[in-house]
Amino acid sequence: MARNEEKAELVINRWIAQKRDLERANNLGKSTYMGGALPAPATYGPYAAKKRPKIASEVQTVRECEYWRSELLRGVAQKIKEIQNAALGEHRIRDLNDEINKELREKSYWEDQIKALGGPDHKAQAQQQTEIYGAELASHSGYKYFGAAKDLPGVRELFEQNHVPSAPRKTRKQLFKNLKPDYYGWRDEDDEMLLLAEQQAEHEAVKREVSRWNAEQANKKQKTESTEAKQK
Repeated sequence: MARNEEKAELVINRWIAQKRDLERANNLGKSTYMGGALPAPATYGPYAAKKRPKIASEVQTVRECEYWRSELLRGVAQKIKEIQNAALGEHRIRDLNDEINKELREKSYWEDQIKALGGPDHKAQAQQQTEIYGAELASHSGYKYFGAAKDLPGVRELFEQNHVPSAPRKTRKQLFKNLKPDYYGWRDEDDEMLLLAEQQAEHEAVKREVSRWNAEQANKKQKTESTEAKQK
């Protein structure tokens, strides 16, 4: 029974949407706002009589692209709010989740067109709140699960299994397998810069030792002469 009621509700919603689109087309761009509380944004304003183009590249103004992108964001936010209700039923939740992902992909196309027309790069900015609440499986790249959809039968198990496997620990044999002679310093004699640095360091070390030895010899000679002078 629940499935039949969901189908009936879906058919009614589609009929209402088609009727609304027909009324917009017959309205010839006139605003339907007659005062009081504002209706949904799609029923008034400069694009009230227009249906959102299916191909974003057909729109050549940043303003109109921003309008359709904002409309998609509002729709996605409303559906994310609705999908939090687990009592909607499995089929309705799956349909809602598919619709959200479809509209997010469409939003991405509008953002690409906005950037191409010289508008702001929305993708380079911080992630939208509507996308943060979605969870993505590694095996389903690009498809997100929202709200109650993450707890659907079959999906919950996938999230529980969706973990990054840890890299296997290498054995001592594997660690030493890729070691090259450079690790042991066997090719140091082939490095001219290293040889030059070693020669310079060796020269400075010999110079220091010679200076220390000369100082010790001079000190000994001075002590010997001083002792002989006292004895005389």
